Amino acid sequence: MNSLVMFLPFVLIMVGFIYFQGRRQKKAMQATIDLHDSLRPGDLVHTTSGLEATVVAITDDTVDLEIAPGVVTTWMKLAVRDKVVPDEPSEADARGDGEGAEDLEESDGLTDPGR
Repeated sequence: MNSLVMFLPFVLIMVGFIYFQGRRQKKAMQATIDLHDSLRPGDLVHTTSGLEATVVAITDDTVDLEIAPGVVTTWMKLAVRDKVVPDEPSEADARGDGEGAEDLEESDGLTDPGR
C-alpha cells in the first residue's frame, strides 16, 4: 500500500504530461488544416523544403505551385508550410515623402575590413 502511494504522484504527472502534449499536437494539426483550407489561387506560400511559390490551382490533396514564370509544379498540400503575408507599407511609404531613405544610404564611417 505504501509503495502505491509513492507511485501515484508519478503516474499523475505522466498522465498530465501526455494529456497536455496531445492537446498541443491537436492544436498544431488544426492550424495546418486551417492553413490548407484557406489557400486560394494567387497566394504566396513557403513549402517545407523552403521554396517560395505562388498557388495556381488547388485540388483535395494537391496544390499546383508556380515556382518561376511559366513553371508550374504539383505538390502535396502537406508540403505547404505557411502562407507569406505581404508587409504593410509604413506611414512614410504611404505618404511618399521619402523619409527613411537616409537609412539606406551607405555609411561614411564603415569600411570593409576584408579589402
